[in-house]
Amino acid sequence: MTQPAPKKRRNEREATATMRFLDHLEELRTRLIRSCIAIVAGMAVAALFVDRIKSFVLAPVQAHLPHGTSLVMTGLGEGFAFYLDLTLIGGAILATPFVTYQVWRFVSPGLYAREKRLVVPFILLATGATVAGAAFSHYMLFPSMVSFFASFDSPEAHLMPQLTDTFGLYKDTLLAMVIVFQLPTLGFVLARTGLVTARLLWQQIPYAVLASFIVSAVLTPSTDPWNQILFAIPVMALYIISIAVAWLAAPRHRDVGEIRPELKLVFAAAVVNEAWRWRDRGPFPRRIDQRT
Repeated sequence: MTQPAPKKRRNEREATATMRFLDHLEELRTRLIRSCIAIVAGMAVAALFVDRIKSFVLAPVQAHLPHGTSLVMTGLGEGFAFYLDLTLIGGAILATPFVTYQVWRFVSPGLYAREKRLVVPFILLATGATVAGAAFSHYMLFPSMVSFFASFDSPEAHLMPQLTDTFGLYKDTLLAMVIVFQLPTLGFVLARTGLVTARLLWQQIPYAVLASFIVSAVLTPSTDPWNQILFAIPVMALYIISIAVAWLAAPRHRDVGEIRPELKLVFAAAVVNEAWRWRDRGPFPRRIDQRT
């Protein structure tokens, strides 16, 4: 007995959607594997200069610790883990252009031909933002935190910071600032694709101020207001820069307040289609089948 036409079409749609989903997963797996290979290659290069990287990373700590204080290791594998993390950070920074290119290749099939030409500015902005965020964390944010914590040293309680905890704080601040410094890159891409405008971003400044201080309070490990303000200031500055970048990158053939209408239609159609698929997967198809 042949299947009813509506049920057959529904099964065909589900099979097509499953194939597309699997194709996306396969593409994502390919991009992740290539990115991991690039990071491993960068780690091999960083391993050749690991001693110099170690001196560079620990310089802010040694400069702001009290006289006669040094980092201590309390575990046998602590030094090995420290060197491994150093090579990982160095490899990730070296592989940033290639990893950024893999991200672009993953999302580019959903873009127009004129938008695919943004690959070079995207890679340059993302790479520059990564280096700038790492530099800001290394030269300004992290030393201020070390100085604040070192101020509690006293003859009764001498400071002896552990290497793992100190370097963990360094990694957290570094990663946070690298992510925050990607705001102009994100503003550039979203503005060029018509998803946001400079006017829209400008209207959200009060919420951006609140969000920046909330993020700084969460990510800053100390309760010192200076460190929180020092973290929130670059977040707001980068948001303002993102507004300027969005204004410069906005396509001039569109109105200022216009967001690409076809993208709205695509998103709406995708939501409706997904809701319909979930409806078919639930208990409703059984009732329909029983009626037919």
